[in-house]
Amino acid sequence: MLIFILLILTAVLWGASPILEKLGLRDVSPLVALTIRSIGVAVVLLITMGCMGKLKEIFTVDARTIAIFVLSGIMAGFLGMWTYFGALKAGATSKVVPIAACYPLVTAFLSVLILKESITVPRLIGTLLIIGGIWLVK
Repeated sequence: MLIFILLILTAVLWGASPILEKLGLRDVSPLVALTIRSIGVAVVLLITMGCMGKLKEIFTVDARTIAIFVLSGIMAGFLGMWTYFGALKAGATSKVVPIAACYPLVTAFLSVLILKESITVPRLIGTLLIIGGIWLVK
């Protein structure tokens, strides 16, 4: 039940965020918007980590794990968000968000290729449904 509640909250938060971002992008460039957003997130993360007494855990993480998360942050948190903000600024939110949300297709492909995960019939059907949805939204 907890997982379901967390997923519903995630969907609501992620679903509402593009509306705020579209409004915020009216008068600023995507790069400026991303910088402001990232600084805000970093401040809130540091405060949260401090309040939870977990700030010192950052210094116990090994170099490989740090490199993985830094690379992921650059890919998704910087480059991905920058291109997404550019598309959001230029296009209709109702078209941009669903197409950007097709990233599970890339994840599914890479998880088979890199993580050697299996391809199942339900995953294949889900992938085809995502592709069909993208085609309908375009």
